[in-house]
Amino acid sequence: MQRFSILKQPILSTLNQHLIDYPTPSNIGYWWGFGSNAGICLVIQIVTGVFLAMHYTPHVDLAWSSVEHIMRDVSGGWLLRYMHANGASMFFIVVYLHLIRGLYYASYGSPREFVWCLGVVILLIMIVTAFIGYVLPWGQMSFWGATVITSLASAIPVVGDTIVTWLWGGFSVDNATLNRFFSLHYLLPFICVGASLLHLAALHQYGSSNPLGVHSKMDRIALHPYFTVKDLYGWVAFAIFFSIFIFYAPDVLGHPDNYIPASPMSTPPHIVPEWYFLPQYAILRSIPNKLGGVAAIALVFISLLALPVLTSSYVRSSSFRPIYQKLFWLFLADCCILGWIGSEPVEAPYVTIGQISSVAFFLFFAITPILGRVGRIKPY
Repeated sequence: MQRFSILKQPILSTLNQHLIDYPTPSNIGYWWGFGSNAGICLVIQIVTGVFLAMHYTPHVDLAWSSVEHIMRDVSGGWLLRYMHANGASMFFIVVYLHLIRGLYYASYGSPREFVWCLGVVILLIMIVTAFIGYVLPWGQMSFWGATVITSLASAIPVVGDTIVTWLWGGFSVDNATLNRFFSLHYLLPFICVGASLLHLAALHQYGSSNPLGVHSKMDRIALHPYFTVKDLYGWVAFAIFFSIFIFYAPDVLGHPDNYIPASPMSTPPHIVPEWYFLPQYAILRSIPNKLGGVAAIALVFISLLALPVLTSSYVRSSSFRPIYQKLFWLFLADCCILGWIGSEPVEAPYVTIGQISSVAFFLFFAITPILGRVGRIKPY
């Protein structure tokens, strides 16, 4: 009995330290609750994915039928499939909002550089996981999206063709490709869990940021019950929002062509990825050179990772930086334009608009460190 209590005490002490008595800035608002919502989304995706994998068949002749079997014959299968498919969109919504809040309040500033960089890595893992998951239903968009995106690796000098052959498992997108993507789609979420735990541990080491941008060790209160109740409100609101899509509009976020079985002999008139890939897809398409497009996508993540190094303002919150605040909202509008352009055909005037918007996207990261030195500071 004594041995049991000795083993149990450190666990309870750790949980109490990080979930109950954890010191939290007293002035943080609902914008700081999207991190916990992202954790809930990750759990939902893993749980529903494990159960879906029990009925899914990763074979080009059977994948489509197995998805239909889940929807029609498996008890509660329709709910699992809709929760998983729409859960990916919900996951990206809360993560993008979490990222936007971090950009607005400069949460990447010292000493949280490692927290920010881990968050960017998690976003990259999410994008890869979602892309290969989009291939698994083996619809028209699944097949042709996999063909187009994986072939981009061929632009990499020297090793490009070898990478494409390894991804395909042969000389075209076929059964070996589907098997590899299924295995990776099952594995990557657990890697995302590990990265998320590191992200959370780093956050708790340095403390949360706050709207004023002041040192987080000042004016702090316990996480429970003050902020657990606030997070609970956010969870309920998120559950209602999520449920509306599951029960009333389960297919609205998907592309109609992906409800047609994959056919290598029939190319869709316009290949469009899921909505959460559209801004990156627009940047990729804005450069006519394949290698340049791949480099531009890599530069998106490099720019995000470099933000902690590029920042030079001693004032973090945009509330006191009016010039940066206006630049931030222009940047957000530019991202929305890129999302719209990514869904349009590759023709005039969309190509020109996409190129201008892509330049504007990267200008934000170029101007940010300059504003830190010359931007006007609004008095408190």
